[in-house]
Amino acid sequence: MNLNNSFVGRANDMVRPIVLQYDVFGNADASVLLMQGNTKILVSVTLQDGVPTFLKGQKQGWLSAEYSMLPCAPQKRVVRESSQQNKNSRSVEISRLIGRSLRSVVDVYAFPDKTVWIDCDVLSADGGTRVASITAASLALKIAQSRWINSGKISKNFLKEDIAAISVGVVNDKIHLDLDYALDSNASTDFNFIVTRSLKLIEIQGTAEKEPLSLEMFEELKKVALSGIQQVFDSIDKDIQIKELIKNNSNQNLKENKIPLFSIANRLNNI
Repeated sequence: MNLNNSFVGRANDMVRPIVLQYDVFGNADASVLLMQGNTKILVSVTLQDGVPTFLKGQKQGWLSAEYSMLPCAPQKRVVRESSQQNKNSRSVEISRLIGRSLRSVVDVYAFPDKTVWIDCDVLSADGGTRVASITAASLALKIAQSRWINSGKISKNFLKEDIAAISVGVVNDKIHLDLDYALDSNASTDFNFIVTRSLKLIEIQGTAEKEPLSLEMFEELKKVALSGIQQVFDSIDKDIQIKELIKNNSNQNLKENKIPLFSIANRLNNI
């Protein structure tokens, strides 16, 4: 099996190419289509009145996330969750991860009695869907925040810091960054790092599946992961459109600039 099947010749410490598109999803306040290699994630953000019962009367808001994989996103079709009696346990676990990661950098008192909804849909799965979802969600939330302030829905910034996430693992005794499916399925150890722009740690998920991992090797994995996080932020910072969207955020401009996900323009861009 080609362990670099997404991009032949990609260095072990290199993040897959990241491509971003904005406002491609229906009536969301903000949406981001993030393509990281062959993994494609569509994230939408909306703001609704009301909070969970346990927060009523406390004059604070809430943020919740939902993650779902479309049936044909992976190589082998999966059953649509709406066809099952119970929610997919993996989707529930990832939804909770996305939600608590974002809540760690959000001031929920800045939007009292309102709930921010983050919807993450996997269009194409080639490894790293949860970490790509977190990165895309942070970016979409930043755009939405600017628009909500502009429209008067909220009065101040609530996002304390940008976050990003990346996977790293050990495959055939070598460290690999940003695991695609071929790498992930052959990894003896794999971790997901969720980190702020200032390199403060939010969460680490991981396990040594085949044999225990030395602390020395873990330190090497951490070093490569932090380098990968910086690569992700560098890719985002090079995107001129995101700066324009945050600066020029009126509802009129949103409608004029929105490009439908399945438009001819996107087809020509090989989406």
